[in-house]
Amino acid sequence: MSNYGSLHEKEGRQVLVFERKYPFSPEKVFRIITDPDYFTKWYPFATGDMDLSTGGKIKFDDGEGSVYEAVITEFNPPYSFCFREVDDLLDINIHASNQGCIMTFRHTFDNREMAIYIAAGWHRCLDVLGQLIHGRPIEWEDNALELREYYKKNLNEA
Repeated sequence: MSNYGSLHEKEGRQVLVFERKYPFSPEKVFRIITDPDYFTKWYPFATGDMDLSTGGKIKFDDGEGSVYEAVITEFNPPYSFCFREVDDLLDINIHASNQGCIMTFRHTFDNREMAIYIAAGWHRCLDVLGQLIHGRPIEWEDNALELREYYKKNLNEA
C-alpha cells in the first residue's frame, strides 16, 4: 500500500484519496484523528473548537483574518468522521484489518488545477498524523516541492 494519493472524478468533482495502514485498533486511530488536541497538530487551520457529533461544528482560523466553520456530516466512532468545509467534503473512514486498521481519507473538491497542491499538502498532513498515531515526535518534513513534482507527474487521470 502506497502512502501516495490518487485522484478520481465523481459526479463532475475531483476526489483525492489516500489510504494509510496502521498497526493499531480503529478505536485508537479514530481517537487520535478526532481528539481536538491532536487534530490541531495535523489538520490545517484547526482551532481545536470542535463539537464532535453529527451536525456539530469545527472551527478554523487561517491566521490571516479568515475564520470559518465546517459542519460534521457523519460521526460514527470508530469508523467514520466526515465533514463539509465550505464547499469541500472531507471523508475519513477506518476499517479493521488483520494487523490493525486501514484509514481512507477522501477530499472532494472542484478545482482540478489545485489537485497537485492539495495532494502534496494532505500527504504532508497525513504523514504528521501517522507520527501522532505512532506516538512519535512531530517532524514536518521539508518535502512539499518534491511531493508537488511527484503528483504533477503521477496523479492518475480519472
